[in-house]
Amino acid sequence: MNKTAAYSIPSQTRIGHIHLKVSDLQRALDFYCGLLGFELTQTYGDQAAFISAGGYHHHIGLNTWQSKNAPPAPKNTVGLFHTAILYPTRKDLATILNRLLEADYPLTGAADHGVSEALYLDDPDGNGVELYWDKPREIWPQKNDGTLDMYTKSLDLNSLLQELKH
Repeated sequence: MNKTAAYSIPSQTRIGHIHLKVSDLQRALDFYCGLLGFELTQTYGDQAAFISAGGYHHHIGLNTWQSKNAPPAPKNTVGLFHTAILYPTRKDLATILNRLLEADYPLTGAADHGVSEALYLDDPDGNGVELYWDKPREIWPQKNDGTLDMYTKSLDLNSLLQELKH
């Protein structure tokens, strides 16, 4: 018997935070706090900062310990594909889309995955960032056998922005 098959991670388990190597701490703070709206909770000298949403100790750590002034990592190597930031409602996702558009910050993509709607962009260091909201579970698409049927379709940004009128 395979010993790893007998264990199942608890369903309440969540990813607590991510810690990113950045080349310029202030530039990263300008993006994550200034543009995306995270709150600075603590700095560690001039080399690291911890930021959160809603007063949590930190959702994202940023540091220059091994990466100060370094170029972005090549796209065709192993490493982080993107950090996914979950917004509570579709209107919240529309709000950040509007903010990005007003700042003329480029998106790298936008998708409807059936279970969620997502905006994709890169932070100033080239780290992928997904901003998304989950649709209610009861409308998640399913295959005939009852398994999840996620997909990637184009997200109608104008429809998303209509949320701001409600």
